[in-house]
Amino acid sequence: MRKYEVMYIIRSDIEQDAVQATIEKFQGIINNGGEVTKHDVMGKRRLAYEINKFRDGIYVLVHFNATNDVIVELDRVMKISDEIVRYLIVRDVA
Repeated sequence: MRKYEVMYIIRSDIEQDAVQATIEKFQGIINNGGEVTKHDVMGKRRLAYEINKFRDGIYVLVHFNATNDVIVELDRVMKISDEIVRYLIVRDVA
């Protein structure tokens, strides 16, 4: 397993229950073949520029260890999720 980190931005116009459900959904995908080492919900912040008519978003940063299969599935699900404004999965070199 390799070390990765993912940062994703959740739409700010959804309710807190939906935010928590989204976070749990992605943690479940990571835990199915990997392990979360650090999870940080950074809260609602202003975006640097408008994305799909959104000016604010809820930032979430997750450090985890996983196999390539988990990364492929996480990428696929994040692409089709309506709650996600932007995301980035990178391999952690440290």
